Amino acid sequence: MPRQPSVRRQKSKPEARATMSLFPERGLKIGEAARALGVETYVLRFWETQFSFLKPRHTRTKHRFYNEKDLDVLRLIKRLLHDEGFTIAGANKHIKQFGIDALMTGKPVAKPASSSSERAPARPAGIDGQARRVLNEVRRDLESLHKILED
Repeated sequence: MPRQPSVRRQKSKPEARATMSLFPERGLKIGEAARALGVETYVLRFWETQFSFLKPRHTRTKHRFYNEKDLDVLRLIKRLLHDEGFTIAGANKHIKQFGIDALMTGKPVAKPASSSSERAPARPAGIDGQARRVLNEVRRDLESLHKILED
């Protein structure tokens, strides 16, 4: 008689948005913070190298712990980079210009005319990876031709 497959109970998945009330004294580990923000852990490590004001607490064993203010700063960085289309340099400049506290409170700030290097190029909707690569190649070719014609 064949054995019935064992029935495993599925572990309850942690909430997508972990709250600080669960870990008030220590903060969130990098994996927990990454899940709360919807990004990968390597993204948080990279942002830490690019934004000098982002300094989570490190333990003696080099583990990162993010407090509530750190998560607010990370949400701001994610909003600037992903939603508003800033480059990292542009986001840094924007934060230095208006102040991190003013941007985190959500007060509307007058946006200065930004140069093209501060904003990432807008991505056309509905273009897959292959088409994007072809378009990038065509763009590089056109830029090369433009440079040759300028010289």
